[in-house]
Amino acid sequence: MKFLLTRELGRLAKWLRILGFDTAYASQDRAGSIVIQALKENRLILTRNLRLARSARVKTLLVESELLKEQIPRILKGLKLAVNSDKMFSRCILCNVELTAVEKETIKGQVPDYVYKTQESFIACPACKRVYWSGTHWGNVSATLKELGVM
Repeated sequence: MKFLLTRELGRLAKWLRILGFDTAYASQDRAGSIVIQALKENRLILTRNLRLARSARVKTLLVESELLKEQIPRILKGLKLAVNSDKMFSRCILCNVELTAVEKETIKGQVPDYVYKTQESFIACPACKRVYWSGTHWGNVSATLKELGVM
C-alpha cells in the first residue's frame, strides 16, 4: 500500500517510512494538487482535513487523532496492515527512496568516527546520500511499536 500524507502529518509520514511503507508527503496545501498526485501514483491519502477526506474523487482516510501514538495503531489496524520487521528501515525517512547497502569504506567521513569504528553494516539513500546504521534508534523504534501494540 502506498500513501500520500498531507502537510499536517509530517511526523506520521516519517514513521510510516520507518515501517517500510511507500509514503509520499504533500508539500502543498492545494487539494487539487494532492488529489492529482494520489491518482497519478495510486496512493491512499491520509489527512486530518475533513473536507479533503470527504472528497469522493479519490481514496482517503481521515486521521482523527493529533497524537502520533494513536495514529499509528489506528491506521495499521484500520487498514489491516501488519508491521513487517524485514521492511523496517528500508526507506529513507527524508525522501522515501528505498535504501541500499553500501560498503563501509565508501562512507568514511560521512558518519561519526565512533559509529564508523563500532558498526559494520551501513545502508544509504541513493537520492539524498543520507547514511543509516543499526544504532540505538532501531531498538527505540521496536520498543515504541511494542508499547503501541502493533509489533
